[in-house]
Amino acid sequence: MKKLTSTKVFLCCLSMGAMLLLCPIVSAQKTKLTLDFTQPGANVSPMLYGLMTEEINHSYDGGLYGELIRNRIFKDNKTKPEGWSLVQQDTASRASIKLIAADPDNVPFDERRHSINTALTTCLRLTVAKGGSRVGVANEGYWGIPVKPSTTYKASFYMKGTGSMQFPRRPGMPARPQNATPAPVIENNTAGPINVTIESNDGKTVYATGTVTLEKSTFWKKYEVTLTTAANVEPTADARFVISTDRTGLYYFNLVSLFPPTYNNRPNGNRIDLMQMMVDMKPKFLRFPGGNFLEGPDFENAFPWKTTLGPIDNRPGHKGSWGYRPTDGMGLYEFLMWCEEIGAEPILGVYAGYSLNGDHVDPGPLLKPYVEDALDEIEYVIGDKSTYWGAKRVADGHPEPFKLTYVEIGNEDWFDRTNSYDGRFKQFREAIEKKYSQLTCISTITDTQNPDLKVTGKKPDVMDEHYYRSSWEMFANASQYDKYDRNSSKIFVGEWATREGAPTTNLHAALGDAAWMTGMERNSDHVIMSCYAPLFVNVNTATATAPKAWQWDSDLIGYNALSAFGSPSYYVQKAFSEYLGNKIVPTTAINIPTQNPPLSKRDSINGTKPAPVPVIFYSATQDDKTGTIYLKVVNASGKIQPVEINLKGLAKVDKKATMVVIKGSKPEDTNTITEPQKIVPATFAIKGIGTTFSQKLAPYSVNILQLKIQK
Repeated sequence: MKKLTSTKVFLCCLSMGAMLLLCPIVSAQKTKLTLDFTQPGANVSPMLYGLMTEEINHSYDGGLYGELIRNRIFKDNKTKPEGWSLVQQDTASRASIKLIAADPDNVPFDERRHSINTALTTCLRLTVAKGGSRVGVANEGYWGIPVKPSTTYKASFYMKGTGSMQFPRRPGMPARPQNATPAPVIENNTAGPINVTIESNDGKTVYATGTVTLEKSTFWKKYEVTLTTAANVEPTADARFVISTDRTGLYYFNLVSLFPPTYNNRPNGNRIDLMQMMVDMKPKFLRFPGGNFLEGPDFENAFPWKTTLGPIDNRPGHKGSWGYRPTDGMGLYEFLMWCEEIGAEPILGVYAGYSLNGDHVDPGPLLKPYVEDALDEIEYVIGDKSTYWGAKRVADGHPEPFKLTYVEIGNEDWFDRTNSYDGRFKQFREAIEKKYSQLTCISTITDTQNPDLKVTGKKPDVMDEHYYRSSWEMFANASQYDKYDRNSSKIFVGEWATREGAPTTNLHAALGDAAWMTGMERNSDHVIMSCYAPLFVNVNTATATAPKAWQWDSDLIGYNALSAFGSPSYYVQKAFSEYLGNKIVPTTAINIPTQNPPLSKRDSINGTKPAPVPVIFYSATQDDKTGTIYLKVVNASGKIQPVEINLKGLAKVDKKATMVVIKGSKPEDTNTITEPQKIVPATFAIKGIGTTFSQKLAPYSVNILQLKIQK
């Protein structure tokens, strides 16, 4: 996924207003679908439907990753402690907070001693010059700290206390100017109880509280405490996390963390509701770590998998690709555990020497360290305990190797117009296949999307195509894979979406998605994998202290601190994955009505008229063990569409069937945080089924018929 380039602007050029104007439908006769059971059907790829993820829209920090503290190691901003504020019950207490960075040149030597390790080099100092009333530091979380009843939170933080701010001058330090204001002398009363609370933003309501005892020491120590809310607490996100005292001194904080219960109770784990929504989708794989998150904005900030391993105390984070700094709490191990917990196979993306700023590494000796780094990463995933990186994985808590079949070399390398990817892909693939002959390497340059860029030599086994389109473009291209050469490389549609609706998709987008998926499903012997992007979006808008949470519109699953919801597209994805056979049923259609797309801005400027697009889209698969037939039919129009269905070659079917319908009253209908189930699947029993029968399709609907063969 890229920020909107001219290429993607072209793909998404229709105006949102024009997208929703439906033009007259042209139809001469009733539509007829014929499912031909006299022909042997090809196998449906067992990996067809999966998930793709990257750190965008606060997908991990402020999203799936369970951590509730924003800016937990104080590196999000070099000049101010973003997400943090001073709590001061009485202004007479004379208190302040300040970032203390360990490495910048302008930090006095005496303050550099506050580094804990090479990762935790910046801390927050609370100065309490006068005590007697409550003073502390508060964290606002990711657009609020979620408070729920009967919930136990695990809090931890590094802390130490000292006294005077006057430090002895070390050799080589410049002398203090004679006219400088003397540093204050502050009495050190830091040792003693420290209160830890989850409370309302005004401090008037305390939802959970605990206490730690700060030792009388100038050395860092990690403190831990559990906080439990009462059973009668009303859920709210208008809350903050506070660490407070009533005594004078200098208090230093680092790596402040707060975790709610996580999925499977895994430490450093994931948010329960979002994990369950993915489990319900039954994904076959997870493509990670992205996406642009893999490439990073520059060489230095490509996904640094090695520094994401082990305790979070050793993770410095890095500069992300979407305007905020990831904590890397969601590291390589956490990605792999994510896959395991949702029953998906990992598809590992390895950095291939090209970054978003356009820089690349030429193949040859300069690229060799990057190839070796990828081999190390693969060894971590599947190496046994006798290998260096396999032993690291064992030490991290997973003795057995993870399953791995596919490795993707880079991401969207068609943006590298130097065509260095040809040599880079070859160098990576040869090295990987030499050491791991069982692995399949995926090329990010394809034969169709960019004809000027090629991977020469040995044909890639799999190529990754990405498509971001309007619903009308999806309707127009739904049969795209019907025309692909079956002797060419297999296709992985590694990123795709119908981009309508914000921050999550609307019904019109879901219809575009469904139309596109019928085309992939009809050709799922050649299109072996596909995954929608982006998967997640934090839907919070900008506040006085925090920016808007998302950077990319038209996402699959939306959430705030308290709750989550599926977009109409989510329910389409879930239904297509759930109702899928293992054999493609050859299907033909006649008399499919068409409609004219509205004029886009470009059409208006150029004076062109877009070609009509179909109204009805279809695919059929069969489970050859149970005999169940899954017929999926999309009606993208605003009118009821009658369809005649012929089951050629079958002698008898059950007279009763089940029909799952996802529909709405108008194209712009959608789900939201406040109305999360406006568009969800509904299941109906239908009668009168035979080898030939008719069915009416509701306007703006995705329909899945489950038919049963009688033997």
